[in-house]
Amino acid sequence: MAPFRIRTFGDPVLRRRAEEVTEIDGRVAHLAEEMHATLKEAHGLGLAAPQVGVGRRLFVYEIGESGPRTMINPVIDEADGEWEHEEGCLSVPGLYFRINRPKHVHIKGLDLDGNEVSVEADELEATLYQHELDHLDGRLLLELLDADQRKTAMRELRRRSEGEAGPGGQPPS
Repeated sequence: MAPFRIRTFGDPVLRRRAEEVTEIDGRVAHLAEEMHATLKEAHGLGLAAPQVGVGRRLFVYEIGESGPRTMINPVIDEADGEWEHEEGCLSVPGLYFRINRPKHVHIKGLDLDGNEVSVEADELEATLYQHELDHLDGRLLLELLDADQRKTAMRELRRRSEGEAGPGGQPPS
């Protein structure tokens, strides 16, 4: 069983800007380890601390052959190009949208040892970093949709929410 429950659309923690990590210690390492376990069980590419209810600026990810990684206090200082990709989110489960983002990014942050990390990324990896940084800034991918896409997504989220409660607020049998 995953150490954390992933917070989903509607949870207020997802709308708040996360605070800087001021000290990288055993608690941060333990948090990252548990986030990695949660990410693995969810079959995702990345997971930001607010998605597990922690308002700190860090995310974990695993893409390609890199193995599990952690990025603390990340900042994208360069972004260019354009790339459209079907993007999903563990906090908006089961919904996918064509999202247009910069194709190339340069991201900097710290690793769990406090060493500076600097990564040039493009396409899927660049999208991953941008997506997780959005979470740290209190933004969900729903905010990147055009008006029609957002309306459709919100209708589906309402439908799902009502389906979970059933008539009279009771769970469906």
